Amino acid sequence: MKTMYGRQFATMVGMVLLSFLMLGASFATLSYQYTIREKKDTLERNARYIADFTSNAVITGGSTVWQTEAFQSYLSSVAKVSDSHVMVATPEGFILFATSGDAALSDLQYSPLSQQMVDNVVNGSFMGMTTLDGLYSEPRYLVGLPITTAGSGYLQGLVLVSASASNISGVWHDLFAILLVTTLAVVLIAAIISSVTSMRQSQPIKEIAAAARQFGLGQLDVRVDVGNRRDEVGELAEAFNAMADSLSKSEQRRSEFIANVSHELKTPMTTIAGFADGILDGTIPPEQERHYLEIISSETRRLSRLVRSMLDLSRLQSDERAAQQQFDICETLVRALVTLERKVNAKHLEVDAQLPEDEPVPVWGDQDAITQVCYNLLDNAIKFSQKGGVLGLGVTVKGPKATITISNQGETIPPEELQLVFDRFHKTDHSRSADRDGVGLGLYIVKTILNSHKENITCTSEDGVTKFIFTLTRA
Repeated sequence: MKTMYGRQFATMVGMVLLSFLMLGASFATLSYQYTIREKKDTLERNARYIADFTSNAVITGGSTVWQTEAFQSYLSSVAKVSDSHVMVATPEGFILFATSGDAALSDLQYSPLSQQMVDNVVNGSFMGMTTLDGLYSEPRYLVGLPITTAGSGYLQGLVLVSASASNISGVWHDLFAILLVTTLAVVLIAAIISSVTSMRQSQPIKEIAAAARQFGLGQLDVRVDVGNRRDEVGELAEAFNAMADSLSKSEQRRSEFIANVSHELKTPMTTIAGFADGILDGTIPPEQERHYLEIISSETRRLSRLVRSMLDLSRLQSDERAAQQQFDICETLVRALVTLERKVNAKHLEVDAQLPEDEPVPVWGDQDAITQVCYNLLDNAIKFSQKGGVLGLGVTVKGPKATITISNQGETIPPEELQLVFDRFHKTDHSRSADRDGVGLGLYIVKTILNSHKENITCTSEDGVTKFIFTLTRA
């Protein structure tokens, strides 16, 4: 059986059957031994009673008492009550009287016992299965005791009490039949229960497998519904749906990314091709050629920045990063600001640097990558600052983390836009015309770098002040 349903069903039935076989065998053995022991004790007790009664009867009535009707009636009563054969024999082993309770046993009466049997009884007792050397057609359980005179120990005769072995084994067969019927009933019930539970467990897994195959064929909207199950199968279905949601979102982001890249590439390429063709075919006057060549040059540099940003993004996502090292975040932040000094001066911005003056703030990380984070955030803050505004830089230390804040004064970012500022190719100006220098990947690269360092970054914007706040682990 290759299916989970078949294996579980076979395992359940096999365990139940094996358990009942072991318990049944143990119970049957104990029951059989108990029945044999009880039967043996009963036969031995009856034989003892008969031997004692006969010994007393001989003392009071003489040796001929064995042949009296009263004595034989007593033996018949004992045989009938105990469902056994009672025999009385002479000391030499000649059977004088034999009865089954209902009638005399003519086949046994006046028959001789074997010398070995006589010797065993005379020497103490005999207990076991025997046919009395062919006097019985099948083995019977027999107890033999000597009849002796009280006090003197004189041997007066032999008493033998036997019971059919079929009576003893009949009890065992009845027990076995009851056990067999019970076992079959329990196995049937267990099979039904196992079938239901196995089907209930395997069916959702089949649905998940079918959904996975459909998902592999590109049907990304497929989900698994297993109801309100809270077991492992429910967790598996929930994990599958979560994976499906994640892959679906990834596919959506991939499509959006391709569309955005196509748009970002198409716009400058269209501009470059249009103006170049205009210059070549004379549509653009010679005196304006320089102006349009400058536009072509600007668009070419924009394409170069886009390609460089995408290469940086590909490197970051492939985990090709330098090993982490210890460096001063304040020094790194100042160096990035100095690199952007021309842009700061062009907007006449006032720099408000709240940096620790007494000692450096060492942190752990990829210094080149964190330098790019600082550069991108500062460049973004400068780009969207109002002329004559304040550009804020701050570094604070709390516990094992250093918190870096970069802020600017400009337009307030709407709340619905805040959660999108770190998305690829996202621009607050949806016409994509106001920000001609940006490609929409700067803040996404920032978040990717910080995520790779297992650090957080947040953005707030209130009353015209926008702040980007990120953390680094102190060295």
